[in-house]
Amino acid sequence: MSTHGGDTGPTTAGRAESIADGAVATVPPAPPAATPVPAATDLPDDRYLNRELSWLDFNARVLALAEDTSQPLLERAKFLAIFGSNLDEFYMVRVAGLKRREEAGLAVRSADGLTPREQLAQIAMRSRELTERQARICLDSVRPELEKHDIIFVTWSDLDDQQRLRLSGYFSDHIFPVLTPLAVDPAHPFPYISNLSVNLAVMVRDPDTRLERFARVKVPNNVPRLVRVESDQGGRGSPGATFLPLEELIGAHLGELFAGMEVVDWHIFRVTRNADFEVEEDRDEDLLQAMERELARRRFGPPVRLEVAEQMSEHVLELLLRELEVDPHDVVEVPGLLDLSCLWQLHALPTPELKDEPFVPVTHPAFGEGESPRDVFTTLRDGDVLVHHPYDSFSTSVQRFIEQAAGDPQVLAIKQTLYRTSGDSPIVDALIDAAEAGKQVVALVELKARFDEQANIRWARALERAGVHVVYGLMGLKTHCKTSLVVRQEGSTIRRYCHIGTGNYNPKTARLYEDIGLFTAEPAVGADLTDLFNSLTGYARQTSYRSLLVAPYGIRRGIVERIEGEIAHVRAGRPAGIRIKVNSLVDEQVIDALYRAALAGIRVDVVVRGICGLIPGRLGLSENIHVRSILGRFLEHSRVLHFRGAGEHWIGSADMMHRNLDRRVEVLVRVADPAVTTELDAMLSSALDPATRCWVLEAAGSWSPSPSAESTVRDHQVQEILRHRRGG
Repeated sequence: MSTHGGDTGPTTAGRAESIADGAVATVPPAPPAATPVPAATDLPDDRYLNRELSWLDFNARVLALAEDTSQPLLERAKFLAIFGSNLDEFYMVRVAGLKRREEAGLAVRSADGLTPREQLAQIAMRSRELTERQARICLDSVRPELEKHDIIFVTWSDLDDQQRLRLSGYFSDHIFPVLTPLAVDPAHPFPYISNLSVNLAVMVRDPDTRLERFARVKVPNNVPRLVRVESDQGGRGSPGATFLPLEELIGAHLGELFAGMEVVDWHIFRVTRNADFEVEEDRDEDLLQAMERELARRRFGPPVRLEVAEQMSEHVLELLLRELEVDPHDVVEVPGLLDLSCLWQLHALPTPELKDEPFVPVTHPAFGEGESPRDVFTTLRDGDVLVHHPYDSFSTSVQRFIEQAAGDPQVLAIKQTLYRTSGDSPIVDALIDAAEAGKQVVALVELKARFDEQANIRWARALERAGVHVVYGLMGLKTHCKTSLVVRQEGSTIRRYCHIGTGNYNPKTARLYEDIGLFTAEPAVGADLTDLFNSLTGYARQTSYRSLLVAPYGIRRGIVERIEGEIAHVRAGRPAGIRIKVNSLVDEQVIDALYRAALAGIRVDVVVRGICGLIPGRLGLSENIHVRSILGRFLEHSRVLHFRGAGEHWIGSADMMHRNLDRRVEVLVRVADPAVTTELDAMLSSALDPATRCWVLEAAGSWSPSPSAESTVRDHQVQEILRHRRGG
C-alpha cells in the first residue's frame, strides 16, 4: 500500500576491477535438483484462491480504510487516492498480462483452474463494483464531511461572476498556452492518447455546414488538477478551500480553443495501457540500451481499460471504442471525478486536525541518542542490531552506515544492491563520494525495477561517471535483494559489516513503509555476502550458503525443508509452530507444505498484506491455519519467518510468489542474535494479538474485519510507535 526484499580480500577486489562497467553477468547453471517436494496427491484440487481476485480483495481492504469513519478525514481521502493508483497498476500489469495470454491463445489455467478469459470476466465485474464503491464513498461520505470543514468541490456553474473572472484570468495565463486541441477528420487521424492521462472528448459544430466533428483536448498533468477558487477562513478556525477540477475550467473555455465553432458538448475519459513488458535480453547487447528502447515502447502499449464519465453520450463512447480498439467489456463508467489520485492534493492543506498525528522516527538506541551518534562499526562489533522502519530512523541507521563507510579511511570497499531509490538519493551520493575517495565501490543497479526503470538508468549513469563499478545483474533475473557489504581494514585483520533488509534503500519510502533490516558483523554472514556479490558481478556459481537462503535456487527449497522439519518435530513429540509475515503468499509448493504441516497438527499463523492463495480454516485441510491482514498508516512490507521447533527466525526480501522464488535474486538471512530474535518475536506477537485490528481470511475465501466492534481493539502500528518511543 500506500508495494511496497562481508566482502573482503584481494580476490574480490581484483575481480571487481576486472569487470567492465555496465557488465551483465550470466546466470550460473542450476545446481543438481534437490529432493522433490512430496506430491500433494492427498490434498483436494480446489485448495487455492485465485491470485488476481485475491489482489482485488486486498484493494477492497484499502477502500475499507476510506470508509472507516474512525480514520482522520484527509487520511480517508488519501486511501481513496491509493485505491485508484493501485487499481491503475493492476490493470497496467496483471490485466495486461492476462489479455496478452488470451490473445496469444495460451489456455494456461490459474492455480484455481480458471482460463485467462474466465479470470478477465471476473476481474471486470469485481473492478466495476469496487470503482462504483470508491465513487460512492467519495460522493456520499468523504465530500460531505469535507464540506463540513469548508473544503468544497464546485463546478463552473456554481461560481459567481467575480470567481469566474479570476479563474478566467488564471486559465488565460497558465492553462491556455499549454493546451493543444487535436481535431479528428480525414486530414487529422485520431490522436495518440497517453497512458493514464485525463482527456476531454469534445464535439464541435461548424456553424455554416452544421457538420459535427470530434476533437480531443488533454488535461495537462504538470499543473494542479484541483484549481483553488479562493481561500477563506472556515467557521471552526480551519483554513477552508474551494476547488474546481481543471477539466471543468477547460470545458468552460473551449470556445477559446475552437474559435468560430459551436461547442456541442464535452466528456471526460481516461485510458489505461499495457505497461508490462519484458526485455529480450541478448548477451551481446548492452542491457542499458535495451531498457531505454523498451521504455520508449511502453508508451504505446495497447489499451486495457477505458474509463469514462457516467454521463458520456453513446455516440462519443462508440467513437472512442472504435478508434482506441477497446472491447466494450473494458469500459468502466465512473460517477463523479475520474482519477481520484488528485485527492492527494488535499493532504497538503494546513489542517492537522484532519490528518494523522505527525510522526517522527526515532534513532535506534544502538546508534546513539539525540545529537550524540555512536560509531556504527563500534556498535556492530558489540552485537547485531535490528532496525524497524519507519519507527527507527532510516537516516540515522542505514543511511549513516553507508555515509560513514564512504568517509572512513579504513574502509576498503562497499558493495551495494539498488532496486529502487529516491530522486535525491543520499545512498547514491555516498557511493559516489566513496568512489571519488578511492574506495572500491560496486553497485548492482536493477534496471528492470518496474516503473522505476528511468530513474535507475539515470542513477546508473551517474555512478559510472564517478568511477563506481556498475553491474546490471544476471540475465533473465531481477536482483531484488536488499544487501549492503562494507569491507574494513582493522589493524592486521579485515572485517566485514553487513546490512540485509526487507525494504529498498529509499529514504522516502522508509518513512511510509514498514520494513526491517539486520546489521551484523557476523563472519558467516559476511562470507555469504562475499559469495553472493561474486555471483552477481562475476562468474561464481555459488548455490549454497551458511546463513542465507538465496533465490532462485535456495529459498523455496529451504522454506519447504524447514516446514517439513517442523512436521518431524511434532511427530517426535517436540514443540513446533510456524509464523509467517509476508506481502503475498501464492506459491503452490509452499502452500502445500503449510497444508501438510496443518494436517500434522501444527499451528500456522500467517500475516499477509496483499494476495493470499491459501485457504485457512477448512475442515480436513487447514483448521490449524490462521490468516490475517493488517493495513494502516504505514504499508506493511517486512517479511519474517519463524520456525518454532527449529528455533529459527529469518528475514529478507522474498515474498512467497513464483516471480520471487524463480525469477529473482532474493535473500533471506537467519537471525541468530538472541536479543534480535526477541525483538522479532515481540513484533510478530503484536501483529498476531487477538485484539489487534485486522482482517481475517475465512474458509469461504472472504475477508472479515476483526475484532468485532464491541471488543477492545488495539492498533498494531500505534503500539509499535509507542514501543519505539519508549526505546523498545
